[in-house]
Amino acid sequence: MFKNLDRRLGIIFVIQVTEVLGFSLILPFLPFYALQYGATPLTVGLILTVFSLFQFLSSPIMGSLSDTYGRRPLLLLSQFSTFIGFIVLGFANSLWLIFLSRAIDGLLGSNFTIAQAYISDISSSKNRSKAFGISGAAFGFGFLIGPAIGGFLSRFGYAVPAFLAAGVTLLSILLTYLFLPETIKNKKDRRTFSFSEIKIINFSRFKYFFSQPKVNFILWQFFTYSLSHVVWTSNFAIYGDRKLNLTAETVGFILAYVGLLSIILRSLIIPKLIDRFAERNLTILGMITIILGLIIGPFFHTLPPFFLVMTLFAFGTGISRPLLMGAISRAAPKSEQGSIMGVANSIGSITQIVGPILGGWLLSVFFPDSVLLAGAGIMTVGLILLLRQPAQKKFTTQLVKHS
Repeated sequence: MFKNLDRRLGIIFVIQVTEVLGFSLILPFLPFYALQYGATPLTVGLILTVFSLFQFLSSPIMGSLSDTYGRRPLLLLSQFSTFIGFIVLGFANSLWLIFLSRAIDGLLGSNFTIAQAYISDISSSKNRSKAFGISGAAFGFGFLIGPAIGGFLSRFGYAVPAFLAAGVTLLSILLTYLFLPETIKNKKDRRTFSFSEIKIINFSRFKYFFSQPKVNFILWQFFTYSLSHVVWTSNFAIYGDRKLNLTAETVGFILAYVGLLSIILRSLIIPKLIDRFAERNLTILGMITIILGLIIGPFFHTLPPFFLVMTLFAFGTGISRPLLMGAISRAAPKSEQGSIMGVANSIGSITQIVGPILGGWLLSVFFPDSVLLAGAGIMTVGLILLLRQPAQKKFTTQLVKHS
């Protein structure tokens, strides 16, 4: 994997795997942990949202600070924040401590943001795409085994996987401290930090791209896809508890199954499908498969047939997301790739904040299957937008400056 690439990328890969492991370990049991202290589904949604919200706010600040003070110290700081968050979670005996643990992690835990800046520092333009592929591989591998381990260990108490996540994070801290040198060594290469330059959301970029007919429909499609995905996946554990009587252990193994299926799809099947069929038709197929999987879910009341729902959902999302991201990338000229990807990432972050609350509210107020039907309804809107998308036209203006 690291042939012809900087040796430090191997260390970054291991560090990112440990970071994803730490995060994915707690996914299966965190909702059950909160339910144990009287949380409602809406409260669980708020717990999941607080991490995404704090990370959304802190990521651009931590990234800019790393431009000023160096990647290594800021990476260590963010990892230490994650470590403390997991320790607090392990000792939590009330809802407010669970909230606090996720806030601490999100507040400074923008590990991937800084790690990707590090990758940019040490990779050449020629090898940069390959280098960034390491982040995707690390995320996929960590997310594959993390939920299964976390779910299995939850049978011994919810504190056990929380402390293991802390231990995994401590390992990443040691790897960073011992083996990862600083990349910004010269003072002249460091920027002067100013809060006035930080923009959590660059509204001028949003306004610009959403005013372009060529991009508008695609960005709204991505928004509906992302929101549908988050509404369902972030509330799957609560749904499984209420509808199927699942345990945290079972939820962990199901999430691992979805992760494995996604890896197989993206690495082996989707490239061959793209070679044979038009990408727009494949995106339509992916969205229809997601909708079908979510719509049939209410008819299943036991786990074995419910695997069909998760298989269809994993297949649909495995096809749809990379194709939508590719469409977004092609919708803008080469000179504006960074800008439009920044907007797409912001859209994804917004859905990570809104989705858990929306799904939690539905589960609190209505019947369990309402979260499935809501996800299907949102995705149907995305499908309609795709089918009604106008013929592509060239940009009418050029992006001048959005700083």
